[in-house]
Amino acid sequence: MSREYWKPSNMLYPIPAVLVSCADEEGNANVMTAAWAGTICSDPVMVSVSIRKERYSHDIIARTGEFVISLTNRKLARAADYVGVRSGKQIDKFSMEGDLKLTKLPSKHIKAPGIAESPVCLECKVKQIIPLGSHDMFIAEVLSTDIDEAYLDENGKFDLGKADLIAYNHGEYFALGEKLGKFGYSVRKKKTARRQTKKK
Repeated sequence: MSREYWKPSNMLYPIPAVLVSCADEEGNANVMTAAWAGTICSDPVMVSVSIRKERYSHDIIARTGEFVISLTNRKLARAADYVGVRSGKQIDKFSMEGDLKLTKLPSKHIKAPGIAESPVCLECKVKQIIPLGSHDMFIAEVLSTDIDEAYLDENGKFDLGKADLIAYNHGEYFALGEKLGKFGYSVRKKKTARRQTKKK
């Protein structure tokens, strides 16, 4: 087996492409796309997002200590790319139309809005900012998980699999594909096989 060894790179893919929205002290909202975001703790529920210092949203979030992470799906792919390559210093990203349209969704616990077109919005309160180099990492507690009721089944169970989520993979966007299994399915298969063996 042949391998090549490259210089260090951010090759941890695929990862979610999320929308990060915020609002300044006067209530002016902005939204940007972030790929360096992830889950870091389950109790309390905490997430992180790393943002370049020169991004317009960086200083707003640093000052207000609030932001919303919104998941993206196929319908939001074009808008997610657009707000990731345009600066809120020059344009109002909530004034776009067509497949670039994003609608502010009032949050329950913070002033920063979510994205109404998103299947899931996480209202976040910053707990710590860690300077890392090219990016600062914002560590935040999730105060509320706001979900689109369209993805609830008849029993009230949330089916995120139907949201048609997208992922970012080395500079490209991809729709999630075929479901391969459920958490713990490898163990359950073995247990089922043992039961069948005992019956014989």
